Amino acid sequence: MHAPTLARWVGDPDTFFTSYWRRRPAVFRPPGGGRSPFGLQDVDEALASGFLREPYIEMTNAEQPLGADSYTSARTVNRSVHRGFADEAKIRALLDDGATLLLRCLDQWHRPTGAVLAELAEELQRPVEAFFFVTPAGHQGLPLHRDDADVLVVQVAGRKEWQVHEGPADGHWGPGSVGRERPPAQVLRTTVGPGDVLYLPRGFAHQATGDEGLSAHLSLTIREIALTDLCRSLQSLSLEGLGLAPRPVDDEAIVASAAEVLAHVRARLAGLDPEELVHRARRARLAAAPGPRSALSLTELAAKKP
Repeated sequence: MHAPTLARWVGDPDTFFTSYWRRRPAVFRPPGGGRSPFGLQDVDEALASGFLREPYIEMTNAEQPLGADSYTSARTVNRSVHRGFADEAKIRALLDDGATLLLRCLDQWHRPTGAVLAELAEELQRPVEAFFFVTPAGHQGLPLHRDDADVLVVQVAGRKEWQVHEGPADGHWGPGSVGRERPPAQVLRTTVGPGDVLYLPRGFAHQATGDEGLSAHLSLTIREIALTDLCRSLQSLSLEGLGLAPRPVDDEAIVASAAEVLAHVRARLAGLDPEELVHRARRARLAAAPGPRSALSLTELAAKKP
């Protein structure tokens, strides 16, 4: 498989898909280290810009939820009050107290990250989102939980200990916290350092604790389709080319339209193969994801000759 963007984090893509994808977690140590398009300096710059706000910023604590007012402030702009702006002083105080800083969907607002993830998404034919976590040593941002995605964790700074547990037994599961009373069996316990890349298969329960220094990692979250995506694509595919009047005027016309719809759908589904439906659903999900900027910037517009 030709996937140069994926290869920068996992080495040989063919080996990755044959031995690890959806099967088991693993730690990769690519030559020169797994490179991240986003780092702690970018966090500092984003906070200093004054534009970072909810929902792109959140602070978490495995023990108790943190309200947005504890790490954001309101501003008055043109005599109107707007809430949810990141407050550097509050964030620093919470970090000192053991909370985790979470920056969401970097691909939507950090251009270098968006460009790299667009390449990765095209290679994998699945949407990819980026999240950045900063956790103090000895602390945990989230409890044991499952993600509805495959995740590549790129350690950027400090060290972090991970505990990974078995994935779900079948398709009847959901993302979120996993009860600690009877957690699934542990399959991996490891500590990662800068440049290490941890792969977490979709649905495998996991938790992480800062181990040394201020731990920072980038989570590349690879989304997958669900039953609802298949159903939407099935509906779209089965109705393609159906050119009926949108509002039949009487009962006879309604029944006639229903007969035409059924005949059309039966014909469309007769040759449909499961792989095609999956492909269509993935392409639709990928097309719906926010992409990199395509319009000309103001600088480019200004430089254009009349």
